[in-house]
Amino acid sequence: MALLNNKTAVITGGNSGIGYATAVDFLAKGAKVLITGRRSDAVQQAVQTLGNQADGFVADQASLSDAKKLADHVRDTYGKIDILFVNAGIGKFGPFSTTTEEDFDKLMNINFKGAFFTIQELLPLINDGGSIILLSSINAYSGMPGAIVYSATKAALNSLGRTLSRELSGRKIRVNIVNPGPIDTPIFEKEGITREVINAGLMAKVIPLGRIGQPEEVANLVSFLASDDASFITGGEYNVDGGFIVHPLIG
Repeated sequence: MALLNNKTAVITGGNSGIGYATAVDFLAKGAKVLITGRRSDAVQQAVQTLGNQADGFVADQASLSDAKKLADHVRDTYGKIDILFVNAGIGKFGPFSTTTEEDFDKLMNINFKGAFFTIQELLPLINDGGSIILLSSINAYSGMPGAIVYSATKAALNSLGRTLSRELSGRKIRVNIVNPGPIDTPIFEKEGITREVINAGLMAKVIPLGRIGQPEEVANLVSFLASDDASFITGGEYNVDGGFIVHPLIG
């Protein structure tokens, strides 16, 4: 039997990067998958590539009204779900001295506030014994210069996950957190880190395993935590970082 057979999953931000890789893995392991994203064209293209067991819904995690619409769609389409992977998030980097209120609010609204209320809206639709996985970052701990607000959003997300794991234990809903290190996703390009820099291995020099990670390597862990094989695991935080957290200096 496939690891996620007969399970239904929602993945926020599932049209690219780690979210998309996880959707591929969930489907391969037998789950039905609904992905969300902010851009209709990107969501549609991802769904077409993923195949028949995948569905898409356009939603901006920063929008509380979109979270309500997502919950309505999930209720009308699936009734209940078994897995929620809160993956959507953005990165914006720069020194503390030049961080604006707009920068602060944008990151907090998507990475933390949006995640918080997305879970709140979907929680009544998660079956007892289900699984919630939060995609955080080793930036929650690494103290990397230039990532002060991003890091704060991820630290808040980790705290949320730990508390929820206790609050939801009565329903046997497991909550776990995954902290990726540098992973080869579109976030690099969005932040102006060129393919040449990545290929030259400049980032890999500070990673003990000598390379940046691939989205599929994070997806493998998410799939395990979502499955019944992880039935006694909750409130945990797991680094997928090639050992980066022991040598977290970049720049």
